[in-house]
Amino acid sequence: MKKLKHIRKKHAGRNLAGQVTVRHQGGEHKRFYRVVDFKRNKVDISGEVVAIEYDPNRTCDIALIHYADGEKRYILAPEGLKVGDSVVTSPTADIKPGNALPLANIPVGTVVHNVELTPGKGGQIARGAGTSVTVNASEAGLVFLKMPSTEIRKVDATGYATIGQVGKVNWKNEVLGKAGRSRHMGIRPSVRGVAMNPRSHPHGGGEGRSGIGMSSPKNYAGNTAVGKRRRPNKYSDKYIVQRRKGGAHK
Repeated sequence: MKKLKHIRKKHAGRNLAGQVTVRHQGGEHKRFYRVVDFKRNKVDISGEVVAIEYDPNRTCDIALIHYADGEKRYILAPEGLKVGDSVVTSPTADIKPGNALPLANIPVGTVVHNVELTPGKGGQIARGAGTSVTVNASEAGLVFLKMPSTEIRKVDATGYATIGQVGKVNWKNEVLGKAGRSRHMGIRPSVRGVAMNPRSHPHGGGEGRSGIGMSSPKNYAGNTAVGKRRRPNKYSDKYIVQRRKGGAHK
């Protein structure tokens, strides 16, 4: 679908000032970006799956949907969705792969993907190949979800989710096979700090092969690389019931 894709610009990990903010990126093959419908906001309008297509920008396949009103959109292709199947977004939709419903209307134990954290914003959770979220419980307008990481989190029950597990389950077993394929994907080589000179990395330098040579490992910027994390808490951390590493969230 030409109307649903456009050239994806290359940034090679650089910001607007041209500085590298994400290392080990660049040189990827030219790609088209496919506009995927994560919001699933065509309520009570059924659509037919006319194609299952490859998308170079994500790990799973995408499905092209022709809706009854003539509009065409891409959605993430769940496991078991086939050409000719019908999908719909509705509070009263059947519990079958590809249909989208509010979390409040989905039975406990159902496997879902493309889950909204903020109602109306679009799905943000479980969008990668083979991922899924399980509906564990529901209380006081919130739904308890078990994440792919085993974390249990509370989410607004009015947000939408799509039934089923994201397709292409065996993607994680895929072997790239050669360095050239990584380069086509835009992944540049990662060099060890101890192999650099002292000017390029705190671990660099030394005669012959040498260890890190300091009390704690550092990253390329000179900050401590192990120990206590330095990122701030997210606004949604208060909704975590059980962390992925076990134990209740304090």
